[in-house]
Amino acid sequence: MSAVSDAALDTDELWQIVDQERASLADLLEGLRHEEWETRTRCGDWRVRDVAAHLTVAAGFTYGQVVREMLRARGDWNRMIHDSAVREAERPVAEIVANLRSIIGSRRLAPTTSPREPLLDLLVHGQDIALALGRHREMPPAAARESADRVWTMRFPPRPWPLPKARLVATDIEWTRGEGEEISGPVSALLLLLTGRTEAAAPRLDGAIPKAG
Repeated sequence: MSAVSDAALDTDELWQIVDQERASLADLLEGLRHEEWETRTRCGDWRVRDVAAHLTVAAGFTYGQVVREMLRARGDWNRMIHDSAVREAERPVAEIVANLRSIIGSRRLAPTTSPREPLLDLLVHGQDIALALGRHREMPPAAARESADRVWTMRFPPRPWPLPKARLVATDIEWTRGEGEEISGPVSALLLLLTGRTEAAAPRLDGAIPKAG
């Protein structure tokens, strides 16, 4: 077990990590070749450019825009998120990177969200991009723990992934949730498991890992 503090992160600490993740991801994206931007990820039908574009959208959403987008998506929350990202991804890649850099330091949030939502998005989608490109991307354990708790307690928007029927135990930070057979490993891998990235998480976990899907 590492010496990472067991205390929950406060709002300022959450935003500091959001800024760091936005900056480091922008650095990664800036160096990509054209074909890497078009690489398919394991996040549905999204390419790297769609995932990256998605991470620039929420900080600019107003209540009015959310209502309009929901109407456009006929009330389907997941369709709204998908379609808004795909439209944003039509921009030139340099503009996508610039838009991501432009929200470093911003404290704007999409309606009904807290800093934990952009943090969760950045950590998980940052992994979606890195894994698709065969890159290694570190995930701060304390930030991953905050995001794992957010997924565990998610009510709105509806959690699209079922919670594993298992006892999840982090090996690099104090964090345990659930009941049943034990699944243990780094909290970053447990976060990927909780967000439906079973195939990516499984090699780093011990225990009866549920099959994807």
